[in-house]
Amino acid sequence: MPVRFLRNASELADVSWESPLPVQVANAKPVPADTLLVATTNLFPTGERDLLGFTGNPQQPTLDGCGQYRKLIWFYFREANAGATNYTILARATDHNGAPLGTGWQTIATGTFPELTGGATEWNRLEIPATGDAYYDQYRILVNRTGGSGYSLISKIVGVR
Repeated sequence: MPVRFLRNASELADVSWESPLPVQVANAKPVPADTLLVATTNLFPTGERDLLGFTGNPQQPTLDGCGQYRKLIWFYFREANAGATNYTILARATDHNGAPLGTGWQTIATGTFPELTGGATEWNRLEIPATGDAYYDQYRILVNRTGGSGYSLISKIVGVR
């Protein structure tokens, strides 16, 4: 006896390769991610600054309220002929009132974006942290053009739960 199912309110259909049983996906959870920052950083002048362009207060976080995210993903675009740029990613935890647990920051990543030549542009991404999980509350992301031509660094940071 063939297996049949109700295709719509009035039509019975036999199960076959052309007409398989309907399936409803259950308990499928997309990976929840939130955009935390979209910024353009002016790197025409030299000197260290965070992604928001701040050069002063070293205690000012670039991102706050990030404790719910196990990983941050920094997507960035560098314009043609962008100069070499160092980056430093700092993190710290805060208490229930949002005050840092201690003074200073913990360095969790450093690196260099090489100089782009010949009209090249660059799309890339960095995972923060590169391995494992991090549930820090605040991050400070610093960039410093160390040579070559000035440019605008376009960034998007996504938090992944």
